[in-house]
Amino acid sequence: MTEDQELHDAEPVRTGLDNVDTVIAAVEGLEERPLEEHVGVFETAHELLRRALDGQEPTTAPQADEQSRPS
Repeated sequence: MTEDQELHDAEPVRTGLDNVDTVIAAVEGLEERPLEEHVGVFETAHELLRRALDGQEPTTAPQADEQSRPS
């Protein structure tokens, strides 16, 4: 088995913190999304993870579908 296969077959990373796990799931879903949508997902993920570190409640849902829509 190659390293790529091992990574693909690995269990998803979960922290037990719902707001962080939702961000991780959105980033994990990028493989199936067009490249043009990646920047928006990463920007939203970064903001939501910073809020989680600061102890703030997220103000937006980090769902990949919503992140890909133009503002």
